[in-house]
Amino acid sequence: MAETTGIAGAPTRRAMVAGVGAAGLAAALAACGDSNDSAGAYSPAAPPQSGAATGGGQGGGDGAAQALAKTSDIPVGGGTVFADKKVVVCQPTAGQFKAFSAICTHQGCAVKDVANGTINCPCHGSKFNVADGSVAAGPATQPLPAANVTVQGDSITLA
Repeated sequence: MAETTGIAGAPTRRAMVAGVGAAGLAAALAACGDSNDSAGAYSPAAPPQSGAATGGGQGGGDGAAQALAKTSDIPVGGGTVFADKKVVVCQPTAGQFKAFSAICTHQGCAVKDVANGTINCPCHGSKFNVADGSVAAGPATQPLPAANVTVQGDSITLA
């Protein structure tokens, strides 16, 4: 077995290099995911709640809700990415609002924009449908998870 301590019990140079190398390898492996590994591709600190608002919902009343936008701010057939909240809110048809995670299920990049009926990831070109978050174009194979929003009056709130 290799010696791990040197003078006065201090770690040897070899032990330090091995430890730093192992930590770096672990960090690199954690940051990377296989493009076919849907379990590891999307793992935010707090995953969005399932479900999406279709208008007329009520807020939770516990003070945890966060106002995102006015309904008039979300274009019909399009949507808006709220990067700071890691959510994208879409209005597939007039008065119908849907929300999804803004984290691409392929490699965990943040989606960039919504155009021509799709939510678009700039990293590898994945596209997701604004109506249901399903994959419109790969390489992603899993849909964007739904996020929980409510619409009350003209206000859209993240629950």
